[in-house]
Amino acid sequence: MSDYEQFVSAKLAAFRPVGIASPDALPASLFPHQSELTRWALRRGRAAIFADTGLGKSRIEVSWADAVSRYTSKPALILTPAAVAAQTAAEGRALGIPVTVCRDGSDVRPGVNVTNYERLHRFDTAIFGGVAPDESSIIKHHDAKTFRLLTDAFAQTPFRLPATATPAPNDWTELGTHAEFLGVCTRAEMLSEFFTHDGGDTQTWRLKGHARHAFWQWVCSWGALIRKPSDLGFDDGPYLLPTLHMHEHHVEIDMPLNGMLFAMEAQTLDERRHARRLSIEDRVRECARIVNAEAGEPWVVWCDLNDESTALKNAIHGAIEIRGSDDVDTKEERLQAFAEGKARVLVSKPSICGWGLNWQHAARMAFVGVTDSYEAFYQAVRRCWRFGQTREVHVHIFASKAEGAIVANLKRKEREAAVMAEAMSAETQAAVMAEVCGTGRQSNPYQPGRVMTLPSFMRAA
Repeated sequence: MSDYEQFVSAKLAAFRPVGIASPDALPASLFPHQSELTRWALRRGRAAIFADTGLGKSRIEVSWADAVSRYTSKPALILTPAAVAAQTAAEGRALGIPVTVCRDGSDVRPGVNVTNYERLHRFDTAIFGGVAPDESSIIKHHDAKTFRLLTDAFAQTPFRLPATATPAPNDWTELGTHAEFLGVCTRAEMLSEFFTHDGGDTQTWRLKGHARHAFWQWVCSWGALIRKPSDLGFDDGPYLLPTLHMHEHHVEIDMPLNGMLFAMEAQTLDERRHARRLSIEDRVRECARIVNAEAGEPWVVWCDLNDESTALKNAIHGAIEIRGSDDVDTKEERLQAFAEGKARVLVSKPSICGWGLNWQHAARMAFVGVTDSYEAFYQAVRRCWRFGQTREVHVHIFASKAEGAIVANLKRKEREAAVMAEAMSAETQAAVMAEVCGTGRQSNPYQPGRVMTLPSFMRAA
């Protein structure tokens, strides 16, 4: 092997597996892509699964945690957003795997345990043989409190499996926090290896053109990125979703913005917030009219401001409200009531209830107060529009004309996210199939395009 080939090989060296070489039999009810991903994650030991919503990350996490617990003879822990713990336990029952829902460390039992992120401080994390943080995009920010808490708490845990549908909704550098949590490398090391500063902004990083292929090969050594089962060579048929209908409703604002003589379209974030507050009454009234007219339909109504939430709760018949200030038990109780059909309408914010929950019984959704966060919007929509949904889903967006092109901005971000997903898929599909399905790791050998000719002074006499 030449010096150059050795150099390339070192750059593309896979993160060394530290897991179970030959995992035991997994639940027979797993779909083929779920089974392959579970086996791959077990072989890696510390790995990340970046799979689109509805592909069965909870089923993978439960099956993985069960195998890890049996292998290490220690309990395994799954971390979830609020109220998702009970849903995870239900997935376990469907798989034939007991899952213990824990409020604190005294509830931990041998096997698979699950709790919410909000309760993590009540546990001795050293006792667990493996941890699976669900909806792990919460650690995407390297300076976030949650990222540091999880990284420190599970630094010595041998098996780790973060899983999310949106690992890097804003830019690819956000993958660095997952690599750091897994112990692959620090985010700073990843940036110095594969990225460069974009101009004078030291906070903006751009993937080096010549390092693109090497970067994605490296990501695939510890993370599996799939958008659909066919990315692993399996049938997409069961995962084809019904039609999604988007309805935009615009209301007028009678009062001009910021003391201006005439109403103007908001340009800045502060102006948008001001415009949003001015139109609360009109947006709530229009939304309540539509929701109340469909008395037999379950609805999820998303808002952005507390005043919106209160007004919607009062205007919509039979609505229950979940606020950030509610304690964990109250949130879980009300979310369970909606999931079981005991409450017809749920009013909350995407930041509170927009992650990890399955509400396929509902096919109606409204956004009364939309932010610029495409990730939050996408995750919220996918609570209903996901695998298992049998009806066409209708999403209603209510905004004032003065708020500016906020809906258009979301659509732009959707297009950008699709481009990013296509790029990630194009770069990683072959490598993911090789890693997950066991066909061996791809290499990137140097293949010169022209014959090298030595200068005359270097030739032998």
